Amino acid sequence: MVGMLAKSKAGHDKDNIYVIFQEDDAYVYLVDGKSRTTDKPKKKNKRHIQIIKNFRAESGEMQLDDLSIKRTIKEYCKSIEKCQGN
Repeated sequence: MVGMLAKSKAGHDKDNIYVIFQEDDAYVYLVDGKSRTTDKPKKKNKRHIQIIKNFRAESGEMQLDDLSIKRTIKEYCKSIEKCQGN
């Protein structure tokens, strides 16, 4: 799932779009390139996100950086013509 876009389903960040930066058994670590950078990802329960299957961040060798993450989220928001929180 690393590199895929995800939408928050619960919490104060509900409906925000993130890129999955890391994952473990129960949690994923989300970044958006602005407030949640690769240095400080948001830890979120896997049950509280919805994977956006038709969109994946271009990651090369999984070296995701803040600029490419912001660009990917912005591109996705333009494709659906609405995004909350981003």
